[in-house]
Amino acid sequence: MHKARIPAVIFASLMFSITTLVAQTPQSSSNDETVPASSGKFSQVKPGTADPRIVAALRQVSPQRLRVTVEKLVSFVNRSTLSANNEKMTGQGLGVVNAAKWIESEFQQYSKDCGGCLEVKTDTFVQQPAERIKEPTQITNVYAVLRGTDPENGKRIYLVTGHYDSRNSDNFNTTDPAPGANDDASGTAVSLECARVLSKLKFPATIIFLTVAGEEQGLDGSRHFAQMAKQQGWNIEAVLNNDIVGGNTTPGDTLQNKNEVRVFSEGVPNAATDADLRLLKNLGGENDSTSRQLARYVRETSQTYVSGAFHPKLIFRRDRYLRGGDHTSFNNEGFAAVRFTEFREDFHHQHQNVRTENGIEYGDLIKYVDFNYVAEVARLNAATLASLASAPAPPANPRLITRNLENDTTLTWEASPGGSGGYEVLIRTTEQPHWEQVAAVGNVSRAKFSESKDNVIFGIRAVDGKGHRSLVVIPQPQR
Repeated sequence: MHKARIPAVIFASLMFSITTLVAQTPQSSSNDETVPASSGKFSQVKPGTADPRIVAALRQVSPQRLRVTVEKLVSFVNRSTLSANNEKMTGQGLGVVNAAKWIESEFQQYSKDCGGCLEVKTDTFVQQPAERIKEPTQITNVYAVLRGTDPENGKRIYLVTGHYDSRNSDNFNTTDPAPGANDDASGTAVSLECARVLSKLKFPATIIFLTVAGEEQGLDGSRHFAQMAKQQGWNIEAVLNNDIVGGNTTPGDTLQNKNEVRVFSEGVPNAATDADLRLLKNLGGENDSTSRQLARYVRETSQTYVSGAFHPKLIFRRDRYLRGGDHTSFNNEGFAAVRFTEFREDFHHQHQNVRTENGIEYGDLIKYVDFNYVAEVARLNAATLASLASAPAPPANPRLITRNLENDTTLTWEASPGGSGGYEVLIRTTEQPHWEQVAAVGNVSRAKFSESKDNVIFGIRAVDGKGHRSLVVIPQPQR
């Protein structure tokens, strides 16, 4: 994606000096005694410094391994969630039950390869009858946990997921081929490949590599998992959902773009309370949800780690028209979550019986998956997960002081849980989608700027000594 360019007049107006002040507490009044800490200027946001460990891990992402994973999933013939009740399919080593067992065995092998670094688990439950489920059906989510090494930061969780179930034209058909190569063996392969390459590293924070079922029946598996995480108080700071990331290759389709993967993110949060909505209306913050900040982080990570022309295309919508995905289950529970999807889908190759009619071949076949494209998506996911898990936690309780009518802007925050090397304040003009200017303010908890809070959007992030950056948090007004 092209970088945002700032007109010269605006750029000049943003090149202002700052005075950074340390407060006794972020909640102290404007009359509290403060000590000057540092001063500096805003500068244009630039790509971060690449971590050599992450770069080395990304080189291990293999199109060939991704192909092997997708081929294996396709070999189960029909991975409909409902095939869990098809004893004949299960007895023949086919169907969704055997696909889940194979995924579990893959995670266990990765764990063996890294000396037992992964906790391989299943989340199994019985989904009761609903519109797309005629009888009680057992659903199994399979996942692996790479625990963070730091006692405090290890509480933070970053999660990647894809759904391993498939379907053909008939939702209730559990026997005929439903290869699901692109939808969504490709996304499942991304989650597995991230586990394979990142499990060889250690991170302060925790990463979960998840695969879910029940997506085609109404996001059943992801909903159960997200609700479980919420009930148990998991601190999931980001969810990357990969669904249809095969870079569909249909002969004659000249409109496909193999250099872009779409990243969808919600604006007004599904889980917003009435108070949240009132604040959004008053401040115009509908473009600054936690999911939008995650999408922006994916973009910045791409600029640091992904070489060549491949890049994310941020779509500021929850999802595509008439469609849904597992990230929404996490959004509904208040977690930041985004969806990765190929640039241009071919609906002849989704939810279709395998057949040829009027010269058109239907079916989600492996022949239409571009594994070099899937590898690019996997690298972007892995880089994002590794960057987030390496970075300090975002600053806590960020506030924008609004006690008095004034043009200056004062920001306060609390130290990142687990510590941080310092903090950066970012700004962008209100009509711009991406952060434009950044100022390093040091290891402080209060900063004052001459720029008016009425004219720009402010954000704050933590940075460690190696340049790892946290997600950006938006300060809330405090009177």
